[in-house]
Amino acid sequence: MQALETSSLLTEEYSIKVLVALMGLPKSVNELSEKLGIPIAACYRRIRSLEKAGLLYCVDRGLTQKGKRVCLYKAKIRNGMILLEKNKVRVRLDMIDGSIENYDYDAMAPQNAPGAKAEERPAGI
Repeated sequence: MQALETSSLLTEEYSIKVLVALMGLPKSVNELSEKLGIPIAACYRRIRSLEKAGLLYCVDRGLTQKGKRVCLYKAKIRNGMILLEKNKVRVRLDMIDGSIENYDYDAMAPQNAPGAKAEERPAGI
């Protein structure tokens, strides 16, 4: 994932609420929806986006009171930081496995120019 996409995801209100809530004990989507006041459909969308981005995962499967199996999610992030510099966005994520992920976005780089087509980008990008 690119720095701009990561910072966008990490600054969206529902995404932040979900990630922070999942830094503790694992929770189901229904628990998150109820505790955070997020509509269930929006909560499912955020979970899918965050899981696709590799920021959370299904750590276990539990049973609802009605006997339905549900995923219990946990954040993969221990700490995160978004840094805005002149013409740059930097994202640093300290993951629970001890790894560190860094993402940089240079707004002045040709490949990041709005509307740039693939053939206009330097080779290999």
